[in-house]
Amino acid sequence: MVRWPAARSESPEEVEREESGGKRQAEEEEGRWGRMLPELLGEIVRRVDAGGEQWPQRKDIVAYAGVCRRWRDTARGIVRQLRENGDITFPSSLKEPGPRDSPVQCLIRRNKSNSTYCLYLGLTESFTDKGKFLLAARQFKHGAHTEYIISLDADDLSQGSNAYMGKLRSNILGTKFKIYDSQPPYNGAKVSSSRTSRRFTSKQISPQVPAGNFVIGRVSYKFNLLKRGPRRMHCTLQCPSAKDTTGEGDSPKSKAHNPGTTILKNKAPRWHEHLQCWCLNFHGRVTVASVKNFQLAATEDASQPSGIGDQETVLLQFGKVGDDTFTMDFRQPLSAFQAFAICLTSFGTKFACE
Repeated sequence: MVRWPAARSESPEEVEREESGGKRQAEEEEGRWGRMLPELLGEIVRRVDAGGEQWPQRKDIVAYAGVCRRWRDTARGIVRQLRENGDITFPSSLKEPGPRDSPVQCLIRRNKSNSTYCLYLGLTESFTDKGKFLLAARQFKHGAHTEYIISLDADDLSQGSNAYMGKLRSNILGTKFKIYDSQPPYNGAKVSSSRTSRRFTSKQISPQVPAGNFVIGRVSYKFNLLKRGPRRMHCTLQCPSAKDTTGEGDSPKSKAHNPGTTILKNKAPRWHEHLQCWCLNFHGRVTVASVKNFQLAATEDASQPSGIGDQETVLLQFGKVGDDTFTMDFRQPLSAFQAFAICLTSFGTKFACE
């Protein structure tokens, strides 16, 4: 017969001593890392953030912040929310409103051979630098309609992917578009009832996150039967408010109510007699004339949410700088995801509008 050793009973004093000893050891380990110079800690996290050009590498920032409390505080002080310094470190920042005072400067690179578009965060003023990858989109034909699947992974552009962020869908003429988000923009949002908008996939990220597409915006181009003048755009969007996100580097809060509607329209260009063309001032961010170039500003609608700027403030501008390179600059209340989707609507010929 096998006899097991009797269980050792510990007194409350012994348990308290063991717990205090373990806590003291943890504090010693944390102090060893925390005693590094603040300047050195800041330089480390800046290089880690700048070196993460692809989303899977962004986990290095999380690993850095998990070393000890001092490292976590340093990371929070440098990696702030998008609206504070314009840096996009985590995928959640792609659906947060941009900064209010200065736009976030990005580049879109087009690949005509496979109908893909990649969005990069511009790290320098040069249009030749690649920048930090943010989003990718691919154009598909779905019957008579055109769709753009938007993803975090440039190599996995499918609606059933875990990297799927949303999509854009046009009407038959390519003059009206709907922007779909893969996640509900606010509590109680209803998934689109369209059969093509449902996601039938076994790769659902979490059972708690609804699997579907939610309409968060519409973009329309007005008919131009006389074929005179540039395109005229009108955008109706559900934009997240800056108050809907938390500070201190935390993830966005759940939105309790409908965030409201933001209405934008393109700024009308002026006719330049000497150049014999329509012109807009892009302040050096656009260098090639194109019918695709545009600037969006707020309308006079009194129901607009406060703080989105006046009619003169450009909230989104898009323009050509090379054969397959375009600039995209956006600010609050637009997010990077919404701005990218709006810019995608500009690609393609619109026979009824130009």
